[in-house]
Amino acid sequence: MLNADWSEVDLMSDNKKQGLIRGILSLPNDNPKKTVFVAVALCLVCSILVSTSAVMFKPLQQANKAADIKKNILAVSGLLTEEADVNSLFEQFEVKLVDLETGEYSDADPATYEQRKAAGNPEQNVTLTSEQDIAGISRRAKLAKVYLLKDGDKIKQAVLPIHGYGLWSTLYGFISFEGDFNTIGGLQFYAHAETPGLGGEVDNPRWRNLWQGKKAFNDNGELKIKVIRGHVDFKMADAVHKVDGLSGATLTSTGVSNLVNYWLGAHGFGPYLKNMSALMNTAEK
Repeated sequence: MLNADWSEVDLMSDNKKQGLIRGILSLPNDNPKKTVFVAVALCLVCSILVSTSAVMFKPLQQANKAADIKKNILAVSGLLTEEADVNSLFEQFEVKLVDLETGEYSDADPATYEQRKAAGNPEQNVTLTSEQDIAGISRRAKLAKVYLLKDGDKIKQAVLPIHGYGLWSTLYGFISFEGDFNTIGGLQFYAHAETPGLGGEVDNPRWRNLWQGKKAFNDNGELKIKVIRGHVDFKMADAVHKVDGLSGATLTSTGVSNLVNYWLGAHGFGPYLKNMSALMNTAEK
């Protein structure tokens, strides 16, 4: 009996709602009540559609993002071609996690590790002092991924993720090293908002090619790589450590130089590069 009473109440309530809606819709189009009702209803429908689309397409967006990262890693390694099977080529790389404090490999699973999220987690990041933070990133994750292209047990190339502030934006990219962990194989940015034609020239293949063959460290192990103003004079003894600046984009050039120096320095991948360089030298002997 009680259930029947509640059913009647629900029915009456539904009828009342339907009557109210029909009453509003029967009003003249210029009536404020009808205008507000239609606007609210439209917003509600659109929000439902947008939310549903976001949920439905999220896996596809994540897959596309992962594919783009793979393409950039292949590109900075010189392996990407128009006919390339990205997933197949990327299988040549071994992905490792590095503890940036010690330069040693971590036992954590790189497949489930998201470096950007870790950088925003107080338990997984390190806050940088103003003196340390030459890249303008404020904090960095304690662990970072490295991508190793190997020939048997020998490392042919190592690709490291880097990021830092330019003029208008944070630039995200990769830098690759040859097996000596000193000779730069390439530099590639995959996300930034620098000015097209000026700072945006970081995407210019001709400028990116200038990084190939440059040495990050001198014979004493000191970090020397730098983007300079103007053009490099190849007669200079330290020309191997210098890269031409971007014409008309001094601040972006400085930002790139700073972020590269940060990530290759003592508070970035410096300890790892030092460890691996020593290991490679020992193996050669």
